[in-house]
Amino acid sequence: MLKILIPTLMLIPTAWLAPAKWLWPTTLTHSMLIALISLSWLKNAMETGWSTLNPFMATDPLSTPLLVLTCWLLPLMILASQNHTTTEPINRQRMYITLLTSLQIFLILAFGATEVIMFYVMFEATLIPTLILITRWGNQTERLNAGVYFLFYTLAGSLPLLVALLLLQNYTGTLSLLTLPFSHPLHLSSNADKLWWVGCLLAFLVKMPLYGVHLWLPKAHVEAPIAGSMVLAAVLLKLGGYGMMRMIVMLDPLTKELSYPFLIFALWGVIMTGSICLRQTDLKSLIAYSSVSHMGLVVGGILIQTPWGFTGALILMIAHGLTSSALFCLANTNYERTHSRTMLLARGLQIILPLMTAWWFVASLANLALPPLPNLMGELMIITSLFSWSWWTLVLTGGGTLITASYSLYMFLMTQRGPLPSHIINLDPSHSREHLLMALHLLPLLLLVLKPELIWGLAG
Repeated sequence: MLKILIPTLMLIPTAWLAPAKWLWPTTLTHSMLIALISLSWLKNAMETGWSTLNPFMATDPLSTPLLVLTCWLLPLMILASQNHTTTEPINRQRMYITLLTSLQIFLILAFGATEVIMFYVMFEATLIPTLILITRWGNQTERLNAGVYFLFYTLAGSLPLLVALLLLQNYTGTLSLLTLPFSHPLHLSSNADKLWWVGCLLAFLVKMPLYGVHLWLPKAHVEAPIAGSMVLAAVLLKLGGYGMMRMIVMLDPLTKELSYPFLIFALWGVIMTGSICLRQTDLKSLIAYSSVSHMGLVVGGILIQTPWGFTGALILMIAHGLTSSALFCLANTNYERTHSRTMLLARGLQIILPLMTAWWFVASLANLALPPLPNLMGELMIITSLFSWSWWTLVLTGGGTLITASYSLYMFLMTQRGPLPSHIINLDPSHSREHLLMALHLLPLLLLVLKPELIWGLAG
């Protein structure tokens, strides 16, 4: 653990002490090295269960893929933000990199924590850098509004969780993730227990976000700078899924009945947010709503608590992290050239930037879950396990996949095909930096097809 954490901590003095000319190359190289070293976690994740143990941190097959995804994302965020922040004073650029690094530190501590309270504290701590990123570096004036939504939705969901955890500590005498699954089964039956059950999961359902408490997400995504959007889509939403998977093991007797409304909301959300995507004019907003739709499936997979559901949820979380982040990067390359997120104003880009269109095509196909990509593997596992639970779910999940295919195609055709408007003929060419960024998103996705057991999690 420390071989990743200490270099990540040292990125902060690096960002402040590096000469201005070398700021971006040094931080990029440093973070890329950390990302490559983090791949060593995958080596023994499958055979042993818990590994790289120390008193506070450990990895297991569930947290390892998410930890590696977190480390992989920092260099990509630095790559994506370089152009966005060139006009800023050098100290602000240093501050920007420091915030991204601190976010990675909190996330590693959250995913690696063996104590639930430590996980909770880090879960909350990620709010602060993200909030500063959205409210300071966002593009429009609505960013303050978006920051308030983001903060208060998450906090309102998280405070009941703290009370629920303290009650759990009183009852079982421990909050260690290593021993909690083996503690005495809780005899949950009263109404107070039902409230406690909701308290345990509400924070994570808001973070996912579940349809109905999702309104903060499109606002936060649309107003955030590119790195904010990437880290929100790729890792912060996964904190919710990870927390749910950890907690739901202990909530067993009640989950059978109480999960119905949440399952219905999640699957109805797949349909509803997909339909919202079909009517979007704003590119970033469309990608943000598609995240809500995919996370609805993940919530469904976790709540029915079968090995297939859990595995599918983990696979889909990792695959969605890479795909969604890639789509935000592509939307950002468009925005940097046309200074507009409205899809109608920038179309027919295939004529000017044909290689970028190839990346758009691959990312759109990944978003609609084309075989043999991990996106499809995750979705199929979740849909199968939901179907074995109740065949009615097939109506909702089937409709959801149809709509997903429709809006992915709509997004691709609207941005890349059609006549080229005369006002955007004079655009910058695509840079090798952008191509590298896209390759580093989509290559891991394609390589996971060859060795999917890395992200199978606990069902391996």
